[in-house]
Amino acid sequence: MNCKNCHTELQEKDDYCKSCGGKVIRRRLSFKNLFEHLSETFFNYDNKLLRTFVQLFKNPEDVIVGYINGVRKKYINPISFFGLSLTLSGISIFIIKKFYMQYLDFSTLFEGVEASQDIFNATSGGALEYNSLFYAFLVPILALISWVTFLDKKYNFTEHIIIYLYSMSLLSILLVFAAQIALLIIPKYYLLFSLCVWPLMFLYHCYILKKIFKLSIANLILKAFISLILFFVAYIIVSVTLFVIMVVTGVVDLQDFVPKKSP
Repeated sequence: MNCKNCHTELQEKDDYCKSCGGKVIRRRLSFKNLFEHLSETFFNYDNKLLRTFVQLFKNPEDVIVGYINGVRKKYINPISFFGLSLTLSGISIFIIKKFYMQYLDFSTLFEGVEASQDIFNATSGGALEYNSLFYAFLVPILALISWVTFLDKKYNFTEHIIIYLYSMSLLSILLVFAAQIALLIIPKYYLLFSLCVWPLMFLYHCYILKKIFKLSIANLILKAFISLILFFVAYIIVSVTLFVIMVVTGVVDLQDFVPKKSP
């Protein structure tokens, strides 16, 4: 008998391949053992996904620094984790667009400013449609800010990307479920919920960076202040770039910003 994964010869009593570690499957596929496999993969306490989730809260440095240093079997890899977060985010967006779009009118925050309302009305659908692309774009931006902030530390830009692949994936998955619960229970306050998310994301990143770089409270406050300045600079650059693109493509008309003459 040979391993079905790597074709290494096995003994009859072997339950796992001594070469690749793959489990020896002797039963034909059925609904029962398919369900058992899915349960073992996603709901067993000892599986990689759940272990990664728990440790990113308890000991994030064990997951992130461990992966950077070469520990690749203990936790789910960051690319797969990020892919899972994008998949769940896509499902969440489909549900929101199908049932909850009336609660996502951000233009109400700018009542009386007609130009702002026009911009939000024109871009609200696109913001949802390209949400996954936005998250994917946000990871290297945050990694660049972090790399500049911690330039005196030992990690390079790619290793900073690993940090944010893990952190943004975790937060994205949690927000998918939190958003659906908020829309189900308190849909009228969903905008307030959305605004509260960003400070929580900032605090979580302060927590993991403190653990990873072993920062004192004073050093953490200094690094956080530097990161905020760099983030706002990046935000202004990206916002201006997007605005120019919207003007060039006709999504926004500059005439909307001209004050209307009173009759």
